[in-house]
Amino acid sequence: MSKNLKALAKVWASIAGIFLAGPAFADWQLNMRPGVTELSKQAYDLHMLILWVCVGIAVAVFGVMIFSLVKFRHSKGAVPDTTMLHSTKVEIVWTAIPIIILVVMAIPAAKGLIKDEDMTKADMDIKVTGYQWKWEYDYLDQKVDFFSTLSRDSNAARIKGSGVDPYSVQNYLLDVDHPLVVPVHKKIRMLLTAGDVIHAWWVPALGMKKDAIPGYINELWFRADEVGTYRGQCAELCGRDHGFMPIVVVVKSQEDYEAWLNAQHAPPAEAAPAAPTT
Repeated sequence: MSKNLKALAKVWASIAGIFLAGPAFADWQLNMRPGVTELSKQAYDLHMLILWVCVGIAVAVFGVMIFSLVKFRHSKGAVPDTTMLHSTKVEIVWTAIPIIILVVMAIPAAKGLIKDEDMTKADMDIKVTGYQWKWEYDYLDQKVDFFSTLSRDSNAARIKGSGVDPYSVQNYLLDVDHPLVVPVHKKIRMLLTAGDVIHAWWVPALGMKKDAIPGYINELWFRADEVGTYRGQCAELCGRDHGFMPIVVVVKSQEDYEAWLNAQHAPPAEAAPAAPTT
């Protein structure tokens, strides 16, 4: 084996070692997450389909290139062709194949986009308004309205000179005082707007992100398949404290959600009377 082929084999062995070293890179998440909604899983499946199509194209193209470079290199006496031959059949083939590949990829992508924009038959409507730097959630059908801001412990730790170690704060900069609470297996339609500048509501596990624009209503929907807590952030640079505007969505069972909803409707407890002064 020539030195060039040995060097090429070492390069491919190194690349294969990186992909096969699962335990060493167990904490790395370079790929998309499947998420917990049908839209996020649909986006993940489409992403993986197109990724493997691109991998197949890359293997074929670079395989031919590497074979040609090795087989017809100058050191083996290869002479360049100067006849400038033209083949109409070859031109048609390498034009038709990419068109077919693009059409095959476009069909599931178009279906996914149509499904993303299907706001019909929603079980709940929630108006979301972005402010610098908090979110307001208005449950339009339930008469529940509250603001969601960065949690107190994260807010204290982020201040310069506070003396608080950020690593000691659980979910630092990713926790809020009042999370958005929704029931599992229900279609939630979000109506997004903003009260000052452009924000963006983004929760990766739900697979959705939309801009919140002043004077404009954007829509998105999701249906969570699993009970749990899912975290996100404002994904639009909205000012100095943009990084301190997290989003937390708590998905509960129907029974737990109704209990939470009843608690929101309950009147606030009366304060205890002050002790008489002497």
